[in-house]
Amino acid sequence: MLLVLLCKTAAFAQKGNYPTFDRKKLHFGFALGVNTGDFSYSLHLADSLNEDSIQSITIKRQPGFNLGIIGSWDIHETVHLRFIPSLSFQERLFHYEYYRKGQLDIREHRLESTNLDFPLLLKLRTKRIINFAAYAIGGVQYSLDLASQHDVEQTNADPIVKIKKHDFAYQVGGGFDFWLPYFKFGIELKLSNGLRNVTIPDGTFYMKPINYLKTKVWWFSLTFEG
Repeated sequence: MLLVLLCKTAAFAQKGNYPTFDRKKLHFGFALGVNTGDFSYSLHLADSLNEDSIQSITIKRQPGFNLGIIGSWDIHETVHLRFIPSLSFQERLFHYEYYRKGQLDIREHRLESTNLDFPLLLKLRTKRIINFAAYAIGGVQYSLDLASQHDVEQTNADPIVKIKKHDFAYQVGGGFDFWLPYFKFGIELKLSNGLRNVTIPDGTFYMKPINYLKTKVWWFSLTFEG
């Protein structure tokens, strides 16, 4: 699909597609994309091979996807304020190595998040060159994790990594816009870094070694605006 859209863009490159687009102050559309969920984190692990002690924790990035509705206000030809309420599905894999009864054991826990994301972003775009423009984007985002297990009790047989339902992050990134005959198509890459520690320190075996977790997400999106 992406290749077809780029080919269409090249075919109409000299025609100045969709000339009425830039006369509108408000634009609406949607975004489809994939993401890679991760954490910035700090640990305090056991110094000796004591019974029931965690020796290492590794957090592995996992793929997810997201979709959102775009609302864009053109403050200026090159300055745009964007609000993109989105639904995102994110995942991280926690890999534990620990000693139990003198034997090394391994356990993995998959942390799944279903987020309602509300980013408010400032988009700084170059002037349109026929059917092309590049841009940088940055702003803040509030997220509500609908799948948070913050009230669930944890057991050693069924480890749970508890994180808070509410999170705040800043976003930075950039992308490219392409004007097609009937809509504007964009390719965008962003990075979100969480601003707060989302760990819930309940003192349990699997949570005690974790000092803090801060969300870190890479987003790749395709945007469609009219």
